[in-house]
Amino acid sequence: MAATKDPRPCSIADTLAVVGEKYSLLVLREVCLGNRRFDQLVRNIGAPRDILATRLRRLVDAGILTKRAYSERPQRFEYRPTQAGLELEPVLMTLMAWGDRHLHRHDDRPMVVEHSCGHELAPVVTCRACGDTVRHEDLTARPQAEGWTVAGPTAA
Repeated sequence: MAATKDPRPCSIADTLAVVGEKYSLLVLREVCLGNRRFDQLVRNIGAPRDILATRLRRLVDAGILTKRAYSERPQRFEYRPTQAGLELEPVLMTLMAWGDRHLHRHDDRPMVVEHSCGHELAPVVTCRACGDTVRHEDLTARPQAEGWTVAGPTAA
């Protein structure tokens, strides 16, 4: 089967175009942890400085981070999450939980995040309308893009 010239319209693909590059989500992780300065980010992420600078610029341009000067001489900046950036934090927590379940044993997890209630965070996706936990078998996709079905593009 030949690939279509126009792939499926998709918010997942659109989101990955913004945060899917190597190191982008790790930048957001560090900024959400409170590590907001370039040297801290380089140290904690391990990204080459030029690539990290590019990722930071793209995240600022996308409205996920803001850049604020904290020193004039020499000029230095720190990065803070915008509301859009903070809305990605549950995604990070869900990715971390998946990694803890499938890539690490319970006793060798690299980090534990506690909720303000004092318990370890165990993120769960729920339906806003009914409050039920989201399970694959309860989902029905309804494509909204013209010319597309769940199976793919409709015949022209």
